[in-house]
Amino acid sequence: MTVALAALAVFVGAALQSATGFGYALVAAPILFALLGPQQAVTAGVLLGLLLNLLTLATERRRPAVLGRDATALVGWSLPGLVLGALALRELPERPLSVFVALAVLTGLGLRLRAGGVDRPRPAARTGEPATPRPRARSWQRPAAGLASGALATSTSLSGPPLVFYMLARGAAPAALRDTLAAVFVAQALIGLPVLLASGAFTVPDGVWALLGAGLAGQVLGRRAFAWLRGARYEHAVLAVLAASALVALGASVI
Repeated sequence: MTVALAALAVFVGAALQSATGFGYALVAAPILFALLGPQQAVTAGVLLGLLLNLLTLATERRRPAVLGRDATALVGWSLPGLVLGALALRELPERPLSVFVALAVLTGLGLRLRAGGVDRPRPAARTGEPATPRPRARSWQRPAAGLASGALATSTSLSGPPLVFYMLARGAAPAALRDTLAAVFVAQALIGLPVLLASGAFTVPDGVWALLGAGLAGQVLGRRAFAWLRGARYEHAVLAVLAASALVALGASVI
């Protein structure tokens, strides 16, 4: 029963991840923490993150729209965070980590709602008026997003929110946001696995093959949903994922 519930959470999270560029950990991590414990949940998150995001980048018969400079910088800034997060996972007890997962999701939702909608460039008027340029993220936002994302990746598997907020502040289009996140997640997983092994926090989750199968099925479903999400629908989907995952995280942390 535990593995079945965990697989269902992974399926839903994988579908959202494939459709919006993030969402697996926001939905699945609180439930996996409650069902499997922190170390199994984080290990599952790293393994599934690697699978899902490689599929996003390599199997959609298109050229990924990765913002290379942003992706490289975010991965670089995440390196010290990955080490710190793995140490926290090994040393901290289960209950504080579960509560932290809930708080991280709720904080992410609050910040996103406060920020409002995505600022999109305004097209030029017929009179020749110049188009409004895409917004630029502040200089501190990229290092902060990378460091926070790395620390969350190996302590809770919730590496997405800091990256999502940075990419939205950057004014990234849906395809660029989705593919850049996927590239960063792949790099973090490839680095995070040996970090978890070296720290002694790597623990193969129960029913790992069932979880991987559920993740694969969810990724295929979410890929079709992404083709339908455009403009305001994409923004509404992002906010809906954050809202739903915040409620799930809050409920899981008090059980």
